[in-house]
Amino acid sequence: MREFLDPTDRRLAKLLSSDGQDGVNQLAEKLQLSPPTVRTRLRSLIDKSILKIVGLLNLSERPELIAAIVGINANAQGHLDELMKDIANLPFVTSVSIVTGRFDLIVEVLVAGDVQDLYRFTSELLPRVAAPGVISRSEAFVVMKSHEKWVNLPRGCWEDGVDGVTDAGVATPSR
Repeated sequence: MREFLDPTDRRLAKLLSSDGQDGVNQLAEKLQLSPPTVRTRLRSLIDKSILKIVGLLNLSERPELIAAIVGINANAQGHLDELMKDIANLPFVTSVSIVTGRFDLIVEVLVAGDVQDLYRFTSELLPRVAAPGVISRSEAFVVMKSHEKWVNLPRGCWEDGVDGVTDAGVATPSR
């Protein structure tokens, strides 16, 4: 069972969400705690995979990045969690969620350059992640414009030679 964060850990996470550049001493001062206490709490949150400190890019300021949301209908027959994890391991994927509504999964994808990478993701990489018929339908929604959409760079984006990603950044099937 997932545990709830106590008020101090929530305040720490909130401070880091606003400015991930603050060091332990600055965080300790803002939280009115000792630096060793903040360091211990921070390490615990990171070790439990509750918190990750990363650099994010503002999508609205990066015209060379193309974001898309892909809705997937799946016939996973009790194996939706496994399918979700397999899709999360594909290049260009920033997140995968099991959702309610007309789709079973929502996948957020980020590609660099042109829509060819997105086409390759939806037509080649995604269908090969599971046995034929498991993914019954997918629909891609390209993000035309966004405001305050901060994203992390997924594997394969601005990266050469990663699991079927060529120097041009275009994914090629590795399965």
